[in-house]
Amino acid sequence: MIRGRYMRRHHGRHTNGNNVRLGVSPNHPMFGRYLSTVGFPPAQTVYYNWRHCYQPGHLRWTQPSHLQHRLSSFSTVRHLSSRTPRPPDPYSWSSWRQTGIMAHTQPRRGLQLSAGRMDHSNSEPPKKRKRSSDRRQAGKEYQYSPERSPPKGSRIPKGSPQWLHNETCTPVPPGKFPSSPKEYPSTPELKRHWEDLSHLCTAVPYVNGGRQKWPFDFSVMSYNILSQDLLCDNTYLYRHCHPPVLDWRHRYPNIIKELEQHSADIMCLQEVQEDHYTQQIKPSLESLGYHCEYKRRTGLKPDGCAVVFRRERFSLVSCHPVEYFQRGIPLLDRDNVGLIVLLQPIDPHCSLTNICVANTHLLYNPRRGDIKLAQLAMLLAEISRVAQLADSKVCPVLLCGDFNSVPWSPLYQFIRDSRLEYDGLTIGKVSGQEENPRGQRILSVPVWPRSLGISQQCQYESQTTDSDLRDLEQPKPDGFTKASIEHCLNLTSAYSHYLKESGQPEITTCHSRTAITVDYIFYSAALGDVMVQAECSVPPEKGLQLLGRLSLVGEDELQKVNGLPNQHNSSDHLPLLTRFRLHPQTEQKHLRVS
Repeated sequence: MIRGRYMRRHHGRHTNGNNVRLGVSPNHPMFGRYLSTVGFPPAQTVYYNWRHCYQPGHLRWTQPSHLQHRLSSFSTVRHLSSRTPRPPDPYSWSSWRQTGIMAHTQPRRGLQLSAGRMDHSNSEPPKKRKRSSDRRQAGKEYQYSPERSPPKGSRIPKGSPQWLHNETCTPVPPGKFPSSPKEYPSTPELKRHWEDLSHLCTAVPYVNGGRQKWPFDFSVMSYNILSQDLLCDNTYLYRHCHPPVLDWRHRYPNIIKELEQHSADIMCLQEVQEDHYTQQIKPSLESLGYHCEYKRRTGLKPDGCAVVFRRERFSLVSCHPVEYFQRGIPLLDRDNVGLIVLLQPIDPHCSLTNICVANTHLLYNPRRGDIKLAQLAMLLAEISRVAQLADSKVCPVLLCGDFNSVPWSPLYQFIRDSRLEYDGLTIGKVSGQEENPRGQRILSVPVWPRSLGISQQCQYESQTTDSDLRDLEQPKPDGFTKASIEHCLNLTSAYSHYLKESGQPEITTCHSRTAITVDYIFYSAALGDVMVQAECSVPPEKGLQLLGRLSLVGEDELQKVNGLPNQHNSSDHLPLLTRFRLHPQTEQKHLRVS
């Protein structure tokens, strides 16, 4: 499949009269032939327009004068984008609209959602662009004029409007836009309601030692708040948004207001940008009575995962960051991370078991399900170690985050069913993000190498030395020769993934390319919980009962508010909010050994 690859490979091999590099000669037969196959104008015409859209002296895209008044009226950020000078990809319709060559013929008309997953095998997947070390190095060659210089200490990725990159400027009050030359219409607020399930979980007091003990109720949130850095690297995902709502000065106070409004006892946050965390988010949450733990992604990305909890309700027992990047293991070469905390509920009237809270953001790439499974295995192995009790069982577990996998996908079923048979499964089908996946390679057996030190039961194996690694890679008559993996945690999802009224799929994330569910709160369901069968639950004192949850919405509701982000919702994800019940531990009777 060529799909513009020819142009990318030959980028920079030709120059125009101003010694500016071009991607491919306009006279090249390949260029004209491929443009004609998709109905574009002749190559000479296209390149004439493109060369006049780029002014070599400024190193930035500019729009032709006859298009500027048209483009200024579009509710999109594409006309503000700055990109490395190169011709648009003839096989990407969005690329032509961005450069302005054909924008006047096909204006954007609001939010255009797909059917959840990619509906055509030849469609471009909604990539989140990866910043490599080469790209970061290349960025040093760019010189910004003083009037366009970024704030000291901030970074301006290529391909995004400079005004999006303010770091810690004076916040704008929630619901108010920064000053803008044009007024944008106000959008309605998204309607979400609380689903009360407490009537299905009757609070039965425990009486131990003549004293009544009531259960411990607490709330949990999982929320991908959308890193400003990633937003700026992927502005093509937010063309439906009014530009002011993407400004961090608008987004930050909105996010803090939302967190304060829901006031969850435990919050698992993803895509938390490090500088925003240290300078704004952490101080704000600490002032509200929260304790904060944070783990930044390895590599160059500046965001990470945070777990925060109310100091009056929990105390920190231990904190365990998990880095999925493993040097020397090609499968685990990505910079995603997880964060696990062990919390002790604070209740002076009864004895409560610890709660293990895990937060993660798995790899996005829809075609690399093998990497996602390996990352998940590392997280589950660490959870099993941290949550283990003296009787070899595990304490209640909360597994939250952005798993970049849809409901009922193989990865989702592995978490919920504790087992996955993957014989003949292709890596592109693991997450279910694409309806017609491109990743056609079959999952290897085993998925991850034994040198990782994690068994097919997602448990740590005994410590090995370097001299043993060669032997570990040899096939042996154990689980590593079977096309199956499993784990020991009994987990279920706090959400049903379908709207009760309409039966339509619930949506947790929405942008210009897709609207699907990828965010979850999994938990150890106790006996009698409303979401699981009795045989899949654990004793009440070692599990959790779901009391309620904040409802999600469908595509129709999101269309009415112009998708995400919008004036009132400042992330491209919706927060998940649940309430659980933990029963106190029963007194153990110790038998005397004679």
